Amino acid sequence: MEFSLNSIKHSKCAVIVAHPDDETLWAGGTILMNPDNEWTIISTCRKHDPDRNPRYYAALKILNATGDMGNLDDGPEQNPLEKRDVETTILSLLKKTDYDLIMTHSTQGEYTRHRRHEEVAEAVLGLIESKRLTAKSLWMFAYEDGGREYLPKPIKHADQFVFLPQDIWNKKYQIVTETYGFHQESWESRATPRKEAFWAFHSAGGAKKWIQERSSVK
Repeated sequence: MEFSLNSIKHSKCAVIVAHPDDETLWAGGTILMNPDNEWTIISTCRKHDPDRNPRYYAALKILNATGDMGNLDDGPEQNPLEKRDVETTILSLLKKTDYDLIMTHSTQGEYTRHRRHEEVAEAVLGLIESKRLTAKSLWMFAYEDGGREYLPKPIKHADQFVFLPQDIWNKKYQIVTETYGFHQESWESRATPRKEAFWAFHSAGGAKKWIQERSSVK
């Protein structure tokens, strides 16, 4: 596919995630490697978390990004959220609705499993499909954990791979361990990918068709 890291240079980019730290775990290296881009990063959950909130804004500063947080329910029960509530939250957090690139979760998430990741992905697709959000390209994080058999790793046949130079990965890892404060033995620290992978699409329709085809194969 004709997607490359060079195609997002000097672009308006939005990263839409469920939780503060998702942006760093799944796309932090790509963000760090493109400091001249205009990065907007939003998290739909944890706005009133007294620990995570200041850490998130500190991470944004390192990533040379602006952004905001929402406060959607993120309880351990993972009760389903209404799609319109997730969509409304996303639109309320974004300063613009037109981007060159939008990055977000996969509809299958990055590991087994967190409902909020999947809901954010579905909401982003809905917003793009209804033209309430526009983007020249949509990249969805491409990781899997074999049904909890191992830590999340890039999917081998993903459309876009970004190989992180050692200094970039070190900085990404420092955001996870120092800025966000995760212990080196924590799941987050051990899961921090050294390669980043994405499914890449030109439209929400293309993404939804691909998702449907993939589901039918299973």
